[in-house]
Amino acid sequence: MNSNLQQEDDANLVEWTMESEHAGERIDKWIAESMDMPGLSRTQVQEWIKAGAATVNGKTVKANYKLALGDVLVITVPGSEDANIVPEDIPLEVVYEDSDVIVINKPRGLVVHPAPGHSSGTVVNALMHHCKDLSGINGMLRPGIVHRIDKDTTGLLMAAKNDLAHVSLAEQLKEHSVTRKYIALVHGNVPHDQGTIDAPIGRDRNDRKLFTVTEHNSKPAVTHFVVLERLGDYTLLELQLETGRTHQIRVHMKYIGHPMAGDPVYGRNKTVALNGQALHAAVLGFTHPRTGKRLLFEAPLPEDFEHVLASLKSR
Repeated sequence: MNSNLQQEDDANLVEWTMESEHAGERIDKWIAESMDMPGLSRTQVQEWIKAGAATVNGKTVKANYKLALGDVLVITVPGSEDANIVPEDIPLEVVYEDSDVIVINKPRGLVVHPAPGHSSGTVVNALMHHCKDLSGINGMLRPGIVHRIDKDTTGLLMAAKNDLAHVSLAEQLKEHSVTRKYIALVHGNVPHDQGTIDAPIGRDRNDRKLFTVTEHNSKPAVTHFVVLERLGDYTLLELQLETGRTHQIRVHMKYIGHPMAGDPVYGRNKTVALNGQALHAAVLGFTHPRTGKRLLFEAPLPEDFEHVLASLKSR
């Protein structure tokens, strides 16, 4: 699969050129599984197709169209007219805020941004209520959102309150100058005190909702780690992201044979008592987009993570 993402007005245009392994798949099923939109349903995709939002080789098709090798599929993801995102009074732990940026400590279970068919109860809804002003570069589904952390990952997240800030923060992410350090509990005894995982990540060809280390249509991904403490058959790590691929740390740790404790997707069945992976975005640092001052923030581990560590240490 070759894909490019570009923005045009209030809509995202996504283009794919289909490869042989996808020949014969229904277009509605393939789009629902391939779009990077948590909560996107096949029914919603079918509505998009019915409205003419998807074309194959420049022509509209029906939802049961079977993809063929070489088909050029273009989908126009609805923008502000279809978003209907409303502010919600959801409590936020604000770590820092000024007229340009806001940094929050996200709790477990809170999704960062809405997706089609799931327009409420997210960080974006909360920010819209709290801030009133957010950058519009990412459209109405993701206003202000410069980067993401997974629903069940806790910790620091920054958002842009205007377009100047958004452009600056996005460029810093692209240049790998943003400091992002995570604390993670993984299965097994990691043998090396420190190391670097340099392994490209792409979608799993057998399950397009998952990601995996692969050379096939992948992007470079680099994660650095340092062992903080060994706790029997678990290891506590500090990890620093050089790149920011979807599920990067979770995929990389599974790849080296030490999957994340509590991870319901990439982890093991027998694990710790957490509602999600033991992963916390503990440190976030960036250059302020207006003042040029370097800012660095830290967030303590959440209580449930601390309880797990205390239990392991008391064994």
